[in-house]
Amino acid sequence: MLLEVLRTVAQGGVHSQRELARQLGVSEEMLGQMLEDLARMGYLKPVAGGCDGRCVTCPLAKTCAIGTPMRVWTLTVKGVLAAGRL
Repeated sequence: MLLEVLRTVAQGGVHSQRELARQLGVSEEMLGQMLEDLARMGYLKPVAGGCDGRCVTCPLAKTCAIGTPMRVWTLTVKGVLAAGRL
């Protein structure tokens, strides 16, 4: 199941935890634990800040979750390799 989470994240796009949990057929709590486990194992990392505050002119503003209460994750190199996407 963890590999399925990695592959889904590797496909790109922005997914809310609720949407991703529904897509994978697990509870939000279970997905949250899986994301934390994947981060502890070095496959995912949280996205820190990274925004310069110019959201109005940013082409990704409508799909970006930075600056919201949602946690944003990205694959590490180890995660990309595990997901089979390089």
